[in-house]
Amino acid sequence: MEIIYEDDSILVCHKPAGIATQTRKIGEKDMESELLTYLKDKGQKPEIHVVHRLDQPVEGVMVFAKTKDVAANLSKQISARTFKKRYYAIITRESFPEEGHLIDYLVKDNRTNLSKVVKPEDPRAKKAELEYHTIDKWDDRKLLDIELFTGRHHQIRIQLASRTAPILGDVKYGGVTTGRNLALCSWYISFKHPVTGEVMEFTTKPEGEDFIDSKIAN
Repeated sequence: MEIIYEDDSILVCHKPAGIATQTRKIGEKDMESELLTYLKDKGQKPEIHVVHRLDQPVEGVMVFAKTKDVAANLSKQISARTFKKRYYAIITRESFPEEGHLIDYLVKDNRTNLSKVVKPEDPRAKKAELEYHTIDKWDDRKLLDIELFTGRHHQIRIQLASRTAPILGDVKYGGVTTGRNLALCSWYISFKHPVTGEVMEFTTKPEGEDFIDSKIAN
């Protein structure tokens, strides 16, 4: 876990792939408990609030709140879509369009912990929206830069997979198995500081092996 930025209100870090954002499983590490231990070891008040999540096999930059008021402010920014999030994803479908604006309606199946695309009139459906453009190609792979407008369960994973372009390593949605975590990284977040109002921008580079041959690894 790498701490990127910290002040009295927020803590920004790089979440490694393979660790959950938050879990109820006894004995399993997650970002919430790791950060609580980090603050306690520093002699600070051990208080951390989760305001957004990354799936366990996904890496990337995240912000956590140190107070309830700060968490409420960041949550409002996410709801208002002023909290910006960008991702890198590798797919292995060469014929996939170079760029696109994808809108789908999703339903989460709580029994399988998977999401699926449904018709807009489905009463359970939640709108999912993103934009992407291709920034690199090598071998049979394409590297997409994705801007996420909504934060639905497994959104990027299912929106790509439903177009026969699953993320590399995402075997749950038909991706090529690699024996590694997903080739998906939250590389950029931007929001207004909940106290000062200053626009804050944070980036990180993917650490996953699948990104080594791409231009963003240099």
